[in-house]
Amino acid sequence: MKADVTDVVVAGGGPVGLLLAAELRLAGVSVTVVERLIEGSREIKARGINGRSAQALARRGLRARLDAESAKYGGGFAAFVRKGADRDTDTRTAGGTDARTPSGTDTGSASSADVRSASSRDARLSGRFVGHFAGLLLSAVPGLEMPPGAGVPQQALEHLLGAWVAELGVRVLRGHEITGFAQDEDGVTVRAMTADGEVTVRGGYLVGCDGGRSTVRKLAGFDFPGTAPTMTGYQAVVTMDHPERLAGGWNFTDTGMYVHDTLPGRILIAEFDGPPADRSAELTAAEVQDSLRRVSGADVTITAVETATRFTDNTRQAATYRMGRILLAGDSAHVHPPFGGQGLNLGLQDAANLGWKLAATVRGRAPDGLLDSYTAERHPVAARVLANTRAQLTIMRRDEHSRAMRELFGELIAAPGVTERLVNMVQGLDIRYEMGPATHPLTGRHVPDLPGVEDAMRFLRPVLFDLADSAKLRAAVDGWADRVDVCTLPGSTELTALLVRPDGYVAWAADGETDATDLDALRHALGKWFGDPLR
Repeated sequence: MKADVTDVVVAGGGPVGLLLAAELRLAGVSVTVVERLIEGSREIKARGINGRSAQALARRGLRARLDAESAKYGGGFAAFVRKGADRDTDTRTAGGTDARTPSGTDTGSASSADVRSASSRDARLSGRFVGHFAGLLLSAVPGLEMPPGAGVPQQALEHLLGAWVAELGVRVLRGHEITGFAQDEDGVTVRAMTADGEVTVRGGYLVGCDGGRSTVRKLAGFDFPGTAPTMTGYQAVVTMDHPERLAGGWNFTDTGMYVHDTLPGRILIAEFDGPPADRSAELTAAEVQDSLRRVSGADVTITAVETATRFTDNTRQAATYRMGRILLAGDSAHVHPPFGGQGLNLGLQDAANLGWKLAATVRGRAPDGLLDSYTAERHPVAARVLANTRAQLTIMRRDEHSRAMRELFGELIAAPGVTERLVNMVQGLDIRYEMGPATHPLTGRHVPDLPGVEDAMRFLRPVLFDLADSAKLRAAVDGWADRVDVCTLPGSTELTALLVRPDGYVAWAADGETDATDLDALRHALGKWFGDPLR
């Protein structure tokens, strides 16, 4: 059987796999996506993306499309936030009288019930909400507003990315279920079963973006350590009678937690008394209904289920993201409960980090160690997300110890700087990669929001942003002219120049007049990330 040949095979046609495929194609690499499903998944998933993910898409020229999708869904999302901020409850006895609290924290005393200032609550009610931590809503602070695209559901994002990769000429093989692969010194031969029989695809690399139960991860033998599940949750879009019997927003009761969305019929339920007996068993309307009744105490009947899924707090991470020519990204590399809405964004940022590095490797332009820096940079980021989702679960449980911890945590959120720190963590805004010897505070961080940056970074190439119109800066990158673009921007009072990687992170920066030491550091960064200069 003759195999189709491509530079990279991507397993999985969800948002992470599609973004990775697009990044590779923009860099001139041929890529084939192999997807088990014939059509896009209708399973309920993430309801939005964070600021870093929105910026990654905007850098590739997708801002207008993202804004258009956001406009379709953003109104409902804002209404949910306002309703949740106004009506979150902690019902001490299931089916009893609700103790209404404006902040969603446990009732106990007036001071703990409203853990944020009146001005913060006013901000939430006006829609200036940027996330939550364990159901405690996090208000916007200056510079941390709700990002564009925050209300775009995962299914809509997948459709948007699918249209984009089709325009880029990416080959997507739907209805192809991977059954095995063989790795050798030169590449990976992938076998997939279709309705018409087995086919093979040969690629230089295989990237598993095929979800938390990844076939690629399992067949390749990646270690996947972590902690076993201790709770059972459901997300669903349903039709029910008497939905008005359910309080809106986040609701904590003696028997669990539920979220009742303003998007028609969307619910989330969590029970903290153990994992499901059989997570692979078919999920029925009766199972979701029974859980909702137990937790809410409300007499509601689910009459139809549009989509539903179970989840647990199974929390695991691959020990490495690379084994030879096989790599992992997204949920294939790490799984955790959905609290904080971080999973999709974590995967999208994996794709943004990996895409340009893998493309450089395929094209023979990667310096030593570049591809291994993918694991080195992204593994600690995911480990931190896994830790914070475990922490969130700890203060969501309904035992008295967890309630006491939640009450204390709610009080701490009101302290100066705490909300900002939590928002930065949940939104992925505080990431700083290790870039080697560097003293500038921007090095390793995401590029600041400067006019012209977005347009200059559409084509998966590193860019030297010259804010001083400096001939010697431009001359310093002459040896990398085939790989690095130079963009002159309006001057800054302090910042002189930035060397920005294709994933939007600063590899080198300088303030004031650049001297020989600055230029040597620039050339070092160019060589470290983009290879030797032309001779």
